[in-house]
Amino acid sequence: MFKTIIVVDNAEGFPVLDATVIDFAQYLADYPKVGEPKTRIINLCDTDKYLSQGYYCSLLAEARQHKVLPSVNTINDLSESLTDQSEVLTPVPKYMSTDLYAHIDDDVPEEILLFFGWSQNERHKRIAKHVFERFPAPILRLTFSRDEKGLSVQPKALGIREIDSSLWPLFAERLEHFTQKYWRSRSHKKRFRWDMAILVNPEEKTAPSDSKAIQNFVKAAEQVGISAEVITAKQGPMISQFDALFIRETTAINHHTYQLARKGEQEGLEVIDDATSILRCCNKVFLHDAFSYNKVPSPKSRFVSNASDLTCELLESEFDYPMVLKLPESSFSIGVCKVDNLVELKLKLVEMLRQSALVLVQEFVYTDYDWRIGVLNGRAIYACRYFMARNHWQIYNHSSKKHFSGDFETLPTFEVPKPVLDAAIKASAIVGKGLYGVDIKQVNNQVYVIEVNDNPSLESKVEDLYLGKELYMLVMQEFANRLELRGR
Repeated sequence: MFKTIIVVDNAEGFPVLDATVIDFAQYLADYPKVGEPKTRIINLCDTDKYLSQGYYCSLLAEARQHKVLPSVNTINDLSESLTDQSEVLTPVPKYMSTDLYAHIDDDVPEEILLFFGWSQNERHKRIAKHVFERFPAPILRLTFSRDEKGLSVQPKALGIREIDSSLWPLFAERLEHFTQKYWRSRSHKKRFRWDMAILVNPEEKTAPSDSKAIQNFVKAAEQVGISAEVITAKQGPMISQFDALFIRETTAINHHTYQLARKGEQEGLEVIDDATSILRCCNKVFLHDAFSYNKVPSPKSRFVSNASDLTCELLESEFDYPMVLKLPESSFSIGVCKVDNLVELKLKLVEMLRQSALVLVQEFVYTDYDWRIGVLNGRAIYACRYFMARNHWQIYNHSSKKHFSGDFETLPTFEVPKPVLDAAIKASAIVGKGLYGVDIKQVNNQVYVIEVNDNPSLESKVEDLYLGKELYMLVMQEFANRLELRGR
């Protein structure tokens, strides 16, 4: 159960609420306290100025591992002194730009107040929710405007003293509603020590975990004292209310998954997979350079930055056909191709170099299946054989609707050849201590690490076929162990 503290610039005359109300000076002097319960701070100070009391209130709250609204990131996003206000000017989606706002133009601006994403006027409900998800702050003033690009809204965070005192009772009502119904304060039949966000994308066709696997993760989390909530990227701005973030959406560097991992780490969450793992796994330039430096067995590889005749001649002298070409940031066999002659080599290199400054060229190693070893914090926890798609040289055949992927076989890790396990452990150690799927080819006694994947597939009746629900328990117990070590 959370303890809620309201921090204001001046507590004198502030209405009585079902929460502790203190001024900034008291928060600065009296907290944190030894043995205090999980605490959340609702910062109602004026945050408009950089390095103001309101700014420091949120900054100290994050340092003290208190949940805080607004976060420092939100304050900075909204601050006039730090932000180009054109960046804060948020376009209103067309489906919200109804004739309700038809009267708005530069000469007839409209302003509304939001209390925790709620407006008195029901017609503003959708836009209020839209802005609050982007800029979660207790009090926002929205100013609408219209230009040739359409309708926009500019939010500004306000302190409690900046609104008319006649609105304080209404604000107090919305504050109670927010803390009771929205901000993770609902009671559980069982008391949980920690809160976790599991990030998913319901629209993703090749998601790392199916809905059944996600349910299994939620249930496993409960057994180790974690209350897990499934969220999407829209709830990302509220990530600071959780203790841990588990990303179950395909990651990329220039993507909200990486941004949320970074934000979670900055706000003190335990994150799997962490931003560093995403950065390293999503770029094959790093992986194969690191494999070479650390003597991890892998296919013969070379990076090229041009498709000149000389480069192609050098590749032909070093590699036999077919050769495999890969974009540095590719996944699920997308951005990977096989070339069988010089014409194809040059054509594909030119095409791929339009997308990336470097292309990875590898020797072609054909096997009937790839090993996938799941590694968590340096320990192998599951093993699968992924067979090639029918009449194809990869596991995924994106040009085939009927035979999109090959078959699989799930095995206990003790049945995996030792060289395969050793290579998987060594390769994943280069990346970090997160959850990885290491792809390995085996030809007789020789093994080749193809890549290390952050956010590996963990699907029901596939990767869990041998361990069952114990696989989900292993992942959640790792989160619990990390949270325990940090004393959260």
